Amino acid sequence: MARRSLAEREIRSLTKASGGRSYTVTIPLEYIKKLKWRAKQKLEVTMYRDRIIIKDWKPPSLRSGKK
Repeated sequence: MARRSLAEREIRSLTKASGGRSYTVTIPLEYIKKLKWRAKQKLEVTMYRDRIIIKDWKPPSLRSGKK
């Protein structure tokens, strides 16, 4: 199988997960490394207008700046 061109690497497929109640999208390894994410890491998924935002999950105590 030939390697994808640089532009094609950013195009991903939406796949239905087993059980049918959620979907999966693969994220390029380069992005995962740059964000320093790990397997099974908790992530926060939110919707903003026509976009899905995925970011590192922070416990409520750390969000407000309290220790």
